[in-house]
Amino acid sequence: MKRNLVLSVIIALTSVLCYNSFSQSKKLSFYELKVYHLKDKSQENVVDDYLKNAFLPALQRKGIKSVGVFKPVGNDTTQDRRIYVLIPFKSANEFADLPESLDKDLTYNSTGKTYLEATHNNVPYKRIESILLKAFANMPNLQVPKLKNGMQNRVYELRSYEGPTEKIYTKKVHMFNQGGEIDLFTRMGFNAVFYGSVLSGSKKPNLMYMTTFEDMPSRDAHWKTFVDDAGWKKLSGMEYYKNTVSHKNIVLLNPAEYSGI
Repeated sequence: MKRNLVLSVIIALTSVLCYNSFSQSKKLSFYELKVYHLKDKSQENVVDDYLKNAFLPALQRKGIKSVGVFKPVGNDTTQDRRIYVLIPFKSANEFADLPESLDKDLTYNSTGKTYLEATHNNVPYKRIESILLKAFANMPNLQVPKLKNGMQNRVYELRSYEGPTEKIYTKKVHMFNQGGEIDLFTRMGFNAVFYGSVLSGSKKPNLMYMTTFEDMPSRDAHWKTFVDDAGWKKLSGMEYYKNTVSHKNIVLLNPAEYSGI
Protein backbone atom coordinates (compact mmCIF):
# COMPACT_ATOMS: atom_id res chain seq x y z
CA MET A 1 0.00 0.00 0.00
CA LYS A 2 2.72 2.46 1.04
CA ARG A 3 4.84 1.44 -1.94
CA ASN A 4 1.92 2.09 -4.31
CA LEU A 5 1.34 5.52 -2.75
CA VAL A 6 5.00 6.50 -3.24
CA LEU A 7 4.88 5.26 -6.82
CA SER A 8 1.74 7.31 -7.47
CA VAL A 9 3.39 10.45 -6.09
CA ILE A 10 6.48 9.91 -8.27
CA ILE A 11 4.32 9.45 -11.37
CA ALA A 12 2.32 12.59 -10.54
CA LEU A 13 5.46 14.69 -10.01
CA THR A 14 6.97 13.37 -13.24
CA SER A 15 3.81 14.30 -15.11
CA VAL A 16 3.86 17.84 -13.68
CA LEU A 17 7.54 18.30 -14.57
CA CYS A 18 6.98 17.01 -18.10
CA TYR A 19 3.97 19.28 -18.53
CA ASN A 20 5.88 22.32 -17.27
CA SER A 21 8.78 21.53 -19.58
CA PHE A 22 6.41 21.20 -22.52
CA SER A 23 4.61 24.44 -21.61
CA GLN A 24 7.88 26.36 -21.40
CA SER A 25 9.02 25.01 -24.76
CA LYS A 26 5.72 26.21 -26.22
CA LYS A 27 5.96 29.70 -24.71
CA LEU A 28 5.45 32.20 -27.49
CA SER A 29 8.21 34.67 -28.31
CA PHE A 30 7.70 38.35 -29.07
CA TYR A 31 9.47 40.13 -31.92
CA GLU A 32 10.24 43.74 -32.58
CA LEU A 33 10.81 44.69 -36.20
CA LYS A 34 12.54 48.07 -36.32
CA VAL A 35 12.70 49.81 -39.68
CA TYR A 36 15.18 52.66 -40.04
CA HIS A 37 14.19 55.10 -42.80
CA LEU A 38 17.28 56.84 -44.15
CA LYS A 39 17.83 59.68 -46.61
CA ASP A 40 21.33 58.87 -47.85
CA LYS A 41 24.44 56.73 -47.57
CA SER A 42 25.92 58.85 -44.78
CA GLN A 43 22.96 58.11 -42.50
CA GLU A 44 23.13 54.44 -43.47
CA ASN A 45 26.80 54.31 -42.46
CA VAL A 46 26.08 55.85 -39.04
CA VAL A 47 23.25 53.41 -38.32
CA ASP A 48 25.32 50.45 -39.57
CA ASP A 49 28.18 51.41 -37.26
CA TYR A 50 25.79 51.81 -34.30
CA LEU A 51 24.05 48.49 -34.89
CA LYS A 52 27.24 46.52 -35.51
CA ASN A 53 29.42 47.93 -32.74
CA ALA A 54 26.99 49.08 -30.04
CA PHE A 55 23.43 47.78 -30.30
CA LEU A 56 23.92 44.11 -31.26
CA PRO A 57 26.81 43.57 -28.80
CA ALA A 58 24.68 45.13 -26.03
CA LEU A 59 21.83 42.74 -26.82
CA GLN A 60 24.26 39.83 -26.76
CA ARG A 61 25.36 40.84 -23.27
CA LYS A 62 21.72 40.73 -22.20
CA GLY A 63 21.22 37.25 -23.64
CA ILE A 64 19.27 38.43 -26.69
CA LYS A 65 20.84 36.55 -29.57
CA SER A 66 20.08 35.82 -33.24
CA VAL A 67 19.24 39.44 -34.05
CA GLY A 68 18.75 39.92 -37.78
CA VAL A 69 19.76 43.01 -39.77
CA PHE A 70 18.61 43.31 -43.37
CA LYS A 71 18.50 45.75 -46.25
CA PRO A 72 16.07 45.69 -49.19
CA VAL A 73 17.39 44.33 -52.47
CA GLY A 74 18.35 47.41 -54.49
CA ASN A 75 18.46 49.60 -51.38
CA ASP A 76 21.04 51.94 -52.98
CA THR A 77 18.64 52.96 -55.74
CA THR A 78 15.75 54.09 -53.56
CA GLN A 79 15.02 57.53 -52.10
CA ASP A 80 13.90 55.88 -48.87
CA ARG A 81 16.81 53.70 -47.83
CA ARG A 82 15.88 51.22 -45.12
CA ILE A 83 17.51 48.95 -42.58
CA TYR A 84 15.35 46.26 -40.96
CA VAL A 85 16.28 44.95 -37.51
CA LEU A 86 14.52 41.84 -36.19
CA ILE A 87 14.85 41.36 -32.40
CA PRO A 88 13.47 38.28 -30.59
CA PHE A 89 12.24 38.61 -27.00
CA LYS A 90 11.30 35.94 -24.49
CA SER A 91 8.50 38.10 -23.10
CA ALA A 92 6.70 41.41 -23.53
CA ASN A 93 8.41 42.64 -20.34
CA GLU A 94 11.84 42.00 -21.84
CA PHE A 95 10.83 44.16 -24.81
CA ALA A 96 9.42 46.93 -22.58
CA ASP A 97 12.45 46.97 -20.26
CA LEU A 98 15.10 47.12 -22.99
CA PRO A 99 15.43 50.94 -23.34
CA GLU A 100 16.02 51.43 -19.61
CA SER A 101 18.43 48.51 -19.55
CA LEU A 102 20.43 49.98 -22.45
CA ASP A 103 20.60 53.36 -20.71
CA LYS A 104 22.49 51.70 -17.84
CA ASP A 105 24.99 49.96 -20.15
CA LEU A 106 28.15 52.08 -20.07
CA THR A 107 29.83 50.17 -22.89
CA TYR A 108 26.80 50.59 -25.11
CA ASN A 109 26.64 54.33 -24.45
CA SER A 110 30.34 54.72 -25.17
CA THR A 111 30.53 52.69 -28.40
CA GLY A 112 27.26 54.13 -29.69
CA LYS A 113 28.06 57.74 -28.83
CA THR A 114 28.04 59.12 -32.41
CA TYR A 115 24.55 57.76 -32.99
CA LEU A 116 23.12 58.28 -29.51
CA GLU A 117 24.33 61.87 -29.09
CA ALA A 118 23.61 63.09 -32.60
CA THR A 119 22.54 66.74 -32.80
CA HIS A 120 19.23 68.06 -34.11
CA ASN A 121 20.86 69.30 -37.33
CA ASN A 122 22.86 66.14 -38.02
CA VAL A 123 20.42 63.30 -37.38
CA PRO A 124 21.29 59.65 -38.20
CA TYR A 125 17.89 58.74 -39.73
CA LYS A 126 14.62 60.21 -40.98
CA ARG A 127 12.37 58.10 -38.74
CA ILE A 128 12.27 54.75 -36.94
CA GLU A 129 9.26 52.49 -37.44
CA SER A 130 8.62 49.88 -34.74
CA ILE A 131 6.37 46.83 -35.16
CA LEU A 132 5.66 44.48 -32.23
CA LEU A 133 4.62 40.91 -32.99
CA LYS A 134 3.70 37.78 -31.08
CA ALA A 135 4.78 34.41 -32.47
CA PHE A 136 2.33 31.93 -33.93
CA ALA A 137 1.52 28.84 -31.86
CA ASN A 138 2.82 26.44 -34.51
CA MET A 139 6.23 28.16 -34.58
CA PRO A 140 6.62 29.68 -31.11
CA ASN A 141 10.26 30.73 -31.42
CA LEU A 142 12.58 32.29 -33.97
CA GLN A 143 14.49 29.81 -36.14
CA VAL A 144 17.93 30.50 -37.59
CA PRO A 145 17.86 29.33 -41.24
CA LYS A 146 19.87 26.22 -42.08
CA LEU A 147 21.38 27.24 -45.40
CA LYS A 148 24.73 26.08 -46.73
CA ASN A 149 25.75 29.08 -48.81
CA GLY A 150 27.36 32.33 -47.72
CA MET A 151 25.30 35.13 -46.18
CA GLN A 152 26.10 37.55 -49.00
CA ASN A 153 24.08 35.52 -51.54
CA ARG A 154 21.00 34.81 -49.46
CA VAL A 155 17.57 36.29 -50.04
CA TYR A 156 15.21 36.88 -47.12
CA GLU A 157 11.55 37.47 -47.90
CA LEU A 158 9.41 39.50 -45.50
CA ARG A 159 5.67 39.28 -46.11
CA SER A 160 2.80 41.18 -44.50
CA TYR A 161 -0.80 40.05 -44.99
CA GLU A 162 -3.46 42.56 -43.99
CA GLY A 163 -7.00 41.42 -43.21
CA PRO A 164 -10.17 43.34 -44.10
CA THR A 165 -11.48 43.15 -40.50
CA GLU A 166 -10.21 41.84 -37.17
CA LYS A 167 -12.56 38.85 -37.27
CA ILE A 168 -11.75 37.87 -40.85
CA TYR A 169 -8.05 38.33 -40.14
CA THR A 170 -8.18 35.61 -37.46
CA LYS A 171 -9.14 33.13 -40.16
CA LYS A 172 -5.85 33.76 -41.96
CA VAL A 173 -3.96 33.16 -38.70
CA HIS A 174 -5.97 29.95 -38.32
CA MET A 175 -4.95 28.99 -41.85
CA PHE A 176 -1.27 29.17 -40.93
CA ASN A 177 -1.66 27.25 -37.67
CA GLN A 178 -4.59 24.83 -37.55
CA GLY A 179 -5.04 24.91 -41.32
CA GLY A 180 -1.52 23.65 -41.94
CA GLU A 181 0.03 26.43 -44.05
CA ILE A 182 3.11 26.50 -41.81
CA ASP A 183 3.45 22.74 -42.33
CA LEU A 184 3.37 23.27 -46.10
CA PHE A 185 6.20 25.83 -45.90
CA THR A 186 8.21 23.46 -43.70
CA ARG A 187 7.69 20.49 -46.01
CA MET A 188 8.86 22.52 -49.02
CA GLY A 189 11.98 23.88 -47.33
CA PHE A 190 11.16 27.58 -47.08
CA ASN A 191 13.42 28.02 -44.02
CA ALA A 192 11.03 30.28 -42.13
CA VAL A 193 12.59 32.60 -39.55
CA PHE A 194 9.34 33.61 -37.83
CA TYR A 195 5.58 33.90 -38.14
CA GLY A 196 3.76 36.46 -36.00
CA SER A 197 0.62 38.46 -35.40
CA VAL A 198 1.14 42.22 -35.28
CA LEU A 199 0.21 43.56 -31.84
CA SER A 200 1.25 47.14 -32.55
CA GLY A 201 1.89 48.64 -35.97
CA SER A 202 0.45 50.88 -38.65
CA LYS A 203 -1.15 48.18 -40.84
CA LYS A 204 -3.39 46.32 -38.40
CA PRO A 205 -4.94 43.84 -38.52
CA ASN A 206 -2.03 42.02 -40.13
CA LEU A 207 0.41 39.19 -39.74
CA MET A 208 4.02 39.02 -40.88
CA TYR A 209 6.45 36.23 -41.62
CA MET A 210 9.94 35.78 -43.02
CA THR A 211 11.36 32.98 -45.18
CA THR A 212 14.90 32.50 -46.54
CA PHE A 213 16.52 31.16 -49.69
CA GLU A 214 20.07 30.58 -50.92
CA ASP A 215 19.56 32.98 -53.85
CA MET A 216 16.88 34.53 -56.05
CA PRO A 217 16.52 31.55 -58.43
CA SER A 218 15.98 29.32 -55.40
CA ARG A 219 13.36 31.73 -54.09
CA ASP A 220 11.47 31.72 -57.40
CA ALA A 221 11.65 27.91 -57.68
CA HIS A 222 10.31 27.43 -54.15
CA TRP A 223 7.30 29.66 -54.77
CA LYS A 224 6.50 27.92 -58.06
CA THR A 225 6.53 24.58 -56.24
CA PHE A 226 4.31 26.03 -53.53
CA VAL A 227 1.58 27.45 -55.79
CA ASP A 228 1.52 24.22 -57.82
CA ASP A 229 1.31 21.99 -54.74
CA ALA A 230 -1.88 19.95 -54.36
CA GLY A 231 -1.94 20.57 -50.60
CA TRP A 232 -1.83 24.35 -51.10
CA LYS A 233 -4.52 24.23 -53.80
CA LYS A 234 -6.79 22.29 -51.47
CA LEU A 235 -6.13 24.61 -48.51
CA SER A 236 -6.49 27.86 -50.45
CA GLY A 237 -9.66 26.59 -52.09
CA MET A 238 -11.48 26.09 -48.80
CA GLU A 239 -14.45 28.43 -48.39
CA TYR A 240 -13.51 29.26 -44.80
CA TYR A 241 -10.23 30.87 -45.88
CA LYS A 242 -11.46 32.89 -48.83
CA ASN A 243 -11.14 36.72 -48.81
CA THR A 244 -8.99 36.73 -45.68
CA VAL A 245 -6.25 38.95 -47.19
CA SER A 246 -7.14 42.47 -48.32
CA HIS A 247 -3.57 43.60 -49.05
CA LYS A 248 -0.22 41.84 -49.35
CA ASN A 249 3.20 43.49 -49.06
CA ILE A 250 6.42 41.70 -50.04
CA VAL A 251 9.95 42.95 -49.33
CA LEU A 252 13.01 41.05 -50.57
CA LEU A 253 16.03 41.54 -48.33
CA ASN A 254 19.72 40.81 -48.13
CA PRO A 255 21.35 40.28 -44.72
CA ALA A 256 23.89 42.83 -43.51
CA GLU A 257 27.39 41.36 -43.19
CA TYR A 258 27.10 41.60 -39.38
CA SER A 259 23.58 40.14 -39.14
CA GLY A 260 23.06 37.41 -36.57
CA ILE A 261 20.63 35.54 -38.82
